[in-house]
Amino acid sequence: MGFKARGDKQGVRAGVAVVAAAAAVAGTVWGAATFAGPGQGAGAGRQPAHENASRRTPDGGAKGGDAQGAGGAPQSRIPEDIAHASEGGGDAVNITIDDGPDPQWTPKVLAVLKKHDVKATFCMIGPQAKAHPDLVKRVVAAGHRLCDHTTDHDTGMGKKPVAYQERQILEAKKMIEDAAGGGAEVEYYRAPGGAFTPDSRRIAAQNGMRPLGWNVDTKDFGKPGAAAIVKAVKSEIGNGPTVLFHDGGGNRAQTVEALDQVLAWLKDQGRPTGFPVRTAPDGS
Repeated sequence: MGFKARGDKQGVRAGVAVVAAAAAVAGTVWGAATFAGPGQGAGAGRQPAHENASRRTPDGGAKGGDAQGAGGAPQSRIPEDIAHASEGGGDAVNITIDDGPDPQWTPKVLAVLKKHDVKATFCMIGPQAKAHPDLVKRVVAAGHRLCDHTTDHDTGMGKKPVAYQERQILEAKKMIEDAAGGGAEVEYYRAPGGAFTPDSRRIAAQNGMRPLGWNVDTKDFGKPGAAAIVKAVKSEIGNGPTVLFHDGGGNRAQTVEALDQVLAWLKDQGRPTGFPVRTAPDGS
């Protein structure tokens, strides 16, 4: 998405934000009501950035040092730059799924992934995960990875105070991990609309999450038709390995159909699928 990081200032300590998370959860309103459909729920009038006609691919920034989690314990080094490359290297492709989990569409996406024996990274909205813990557990049980997509999907959060960015990120992380249970970890962070900042990347990395971008925007959120979604993947896959789909935000029937065709095409092309890089420096 070509986003450039702006301004680097000291954020609030991660531990404080996590303690405050419980008090702030009740205030989040972007959850299931937003996805209820036009005219339904508190978020019905809000348009996610995914519907913008033009979208750019996020690019990386400075790499981070040794990370510390909210409790102060050292973790594996998570770079602060935005990941695009695949752990599988070479021709491997990363399938990423945003804005869920959704009780109607996430199971259908999971069924397509299982059909093709493909693992994906699910970038979840915190309140959605809290509302549907059964789906979060299904995602984890199937061997997929979890990604933090904030609590409110605020595409303007990059212009908000650091403390606000930190709450959006860390509250969502806790919601997702609580919903997953069993010690499951959120391994990535994806900014809404690609609105990364140096602070949000640092906060994510310090809490064990690699900032995650994308190279191929299928534009499936706008429902252009399954054929157009497939065409976007085929024409843009040369940009890099990370492909953006959605299982939340409305009717995703076109996404399910297109994902099935894309995964079959990738297999025919001899392109394996994998997960985005986390700890190793990459050239994306």
